[in-house]
Amino acid sequence: MDSRDVDQAVAEMVRVLTPHESADWRRPAGALDWSCWETAAHVAHDLLAYAGQLAALPDSAYLPFDLVVRDDASPRDLLRIATGAGRLLSTALAASGPSLRAWHWGPTDPSGFAALGVNETLVHTHDITQGLGIRWHPPESLCSAVLARLFPNAPDGDPVQGLLWATGRTDLPGHPRLTSWISKAAVG
Repeated sequence: MDSRDVDQAVAEMVRVLTPHESADWRRPAGALDWSCWETAAHVAHDLLAYAGQLAALPDSAYLPFDLVVRDDASPRDLLRIATGAGRLLSTALAASGPSLRAWHWGPTDPSGFAALGVNETLVHTHDITQGLGIRWHPPESLCSAVLARLFPNAPDGDPVQGLLWATGRTDLPGHPRLTSWISKAAVG
């Protein structure tokens, strides 16, 4: 996975949520304890954190910084912040050679950070759409790529349902619903 995948995932988030900027984003995001607003801010935070890791190359921990979104930020502001954070991650990915390693629970290559960014964007966009009552499913091709990179032991089948199952968001026939999960971003 690479910068183009991150760009595609963030563009999809913005595409599906922009028509609903006037909705009540303070309601819960699907089954999460967070509101839709908090979930969108979390996506932006994670995209920025992944970009920071790639830029600074720490080898043992996350950089000690957080994105703080002001309480008065509108849903439109949140989507702009997520777009900016996504572009920062995309730029960091494009500037990173494949042998680069930065810390995400172990040494992680750029494709791992791309997959992490796409995963966060897709599953949390799904959470937000659930909270806002929007019918939407993440793009199949991106789900398939995230599963291959981060959840290689996920069951075969529909990649959208597979990703939602692998991140505890849905049941999958023949498999217990997950209540915790670990993505496999580190490469060794």
